[in-house]
Amino acid sequence: MRTIEWKDGKVVTIDQTKLPHEFVLIEMENCEQVAEAIRTMKIRGAPLIGAAAAYGLALTAYNSKAKAKEQLLAELECCAEKLRQTRPTAVNLFWAVDRVLKTAHSVEGDVKTLAEKVVEEANLIAEEDAKANRRIGEFGSKLIEDGDTILTHCNAGSLATVDYGTALGVIRAAWENGKKIKVFATETRPKLQGARLTAYELKREGIPVTLVTDNMVGYIMYRGLIDKVIVGADRIVRDAVINKIGTYSIAVLAYVHKIPFYVAAPTSTFDFERVSSEVVIEERNPQEVTHVFSVPIAPKDVNVMNPAFDITPLKYVNAIICERGIVRLEKTNFELRIEALNLTDSQ
Repeated sequence: MRTIEWKDGKVVTIDQTKLPHEFVLIEMENCEQVAEAIRTMKIRGAPLIGAAAAYGLALTAYNSKAKAKEQLLAELECCAEKLRQTRPTAVNLFWAVDRVLKTAHSVEGDVKTLAEKVVEEANLIAEEDAKANRRIGEFGSKLIEDGDTILTHCNAGSLATVDYGTALGVIRAAWENGKKIKVFATETRPKLQGARLTAYELKREGIPVTLVTDNMVGYIMYRGLIDKVIVGADRIVRDAVINKIGTYSIAVLAYVHKIPFYVAAPTSTFDFERVSSEVVIEERNPQEVTHVFSVPIAPKDVNVMNPAFDITPLKYVNAIICERGIVRLEKTNFELRIEALNLTDSQ
């Protein structure tokens, strides 16, 4: 099944906080439940968060008792603001909310037509993400050689998207094409998305995976065990890739060891209106660092820093894989511009 689906006026998704030990589906019936699921990381991964936010608006429209379009539009704006307050860094959330609202404001017709169009747009966003990830896999698999060992960080698989995955979509496509590959997955402190989710997905697919702690990356690169690095992204701006905390360190290590470093993400993750200094980096609950699954591991009241993401300058990125092709970065100009998306398969 897909990671998230619209079913008879409800949104069904996987509770990712329960994996890998329990596979639990949750049903959401209103915008508040969707916002809470995003905030608590039951729903996580930039593309999936975007699709979920669109569905949050769809639930508002579907359940509205509004008699006039203006009233329903006001309800949608209220829901949108709740969703925007959940997580500030991943741009897909804001992109999806703005897209649905733009559609809603452009609808001509009665309240019923407006509600139907909002649900339709949310489903379209989800469908487009699923197709985009397949295309990312197709393009990215061409960068993978038979016998490669790939390092990936955090979880950029089907669980982070509507279906198939971005970084893991590339790995999955290469595997499906018969390439004998292996994967090293970092555990990804403090929420352990690599240990809990990436290892789970790869084992389920039968793809050989070795789990390592985050601070082993330099050692395994020094040993010559890694051929390529592929990660996802939560926001790609003109001068950097913003992704799970720890990505920057891996990119620098890959650069030093002359290992290609690739980023896989749909164009909904691109934010060419901004540079990295303009992006809010989410600071999460200190308890995520001082505790592991509610078990304390640090002295009481110790000072904690817990940014969820870091910033990787484009000088460390060899290419960005999106659904429209492969953006190869010129090392003389470490800035992405919108023209870079005029892509063909040959690129």
